[in-house]
Amino acid sequence: MEIIEVVPRLRMLTFEVGAAYLWDDGARLTLVDTGSADRAGEIEEVLDGRRLHRIVLTHFHEDHSGSAAELAERHGAEVVAHRLEAPVIRGEVPGPPPVLEAFEIPIWESLPKLPPAPPCRVDREVVDGDELDLAGGAVVVAAPGHTDGSLGLWLPEARVLFTGDSVANVNGLTMLGVFNTDRARAVESFHRLAALESETVLFGHGDPLTGGAAEVLRAAAAATV
Repeated sequence: MEIIEVVPRLRMLTFEVGAAYLWDDGARLTLVDTGSADRAGEIEEVLDGRRLHRIVLTHFHEDHSGSAAELAERHGAEVVAHRLEAPVIRGEVPGPPPVLEAFEIPIWESLPKLPPAPPCRVDREVVDGDELDLAGGAVVVAAPGHTDGSLGLWLPEARVLFTGDSVANVNGLTMLGVFNTDRARAVESFHRLAALESETVLFGHGDPLTGGAAEVLRAAAAATV
């Protein structure tokens, strides 16, 4: 795991597949996504003995929710997810598979097999526009398409946006995230996220954009149909 300080109070934790983000409000730590089910110990090393206050899951996929149950249990952390995603995260219903584009099939087949995400409680189910007491007020942005309950998290005071897998930034290319359940809705969500006045954008996969990120996101969204 590599640890990157993106901006003050925000660290990126990179894994073989995907990433998680740790926001430090001083008194409280919030983790956005948790990596796969074998990453809890590595994440805890970054906490330096502090308690994790909250876990926000952008969606149910195993590279995002895999370590949530273990971390939530150990730290008593509040787990937050979209209302439509919560039943999948709890293990009550299976998550829908992606509808793969032709170019995505070889990428999908080449991915390393990750352990399944253990069922995890969800303490707070959120919907579009709900606010979290994080970074002066964080706003949930519904971003369906990658999964039905995918969400973005927008920190207007810090001008920081977490996109989950709705958008990716891989090899210098900012693009619509792959492996979507509904591409048309995913494109709509891409445009919605790009409309925010972001200075820093964090992705489920790929390097962060820092400084003038909104312009990059809008250009990429405009080229996506």
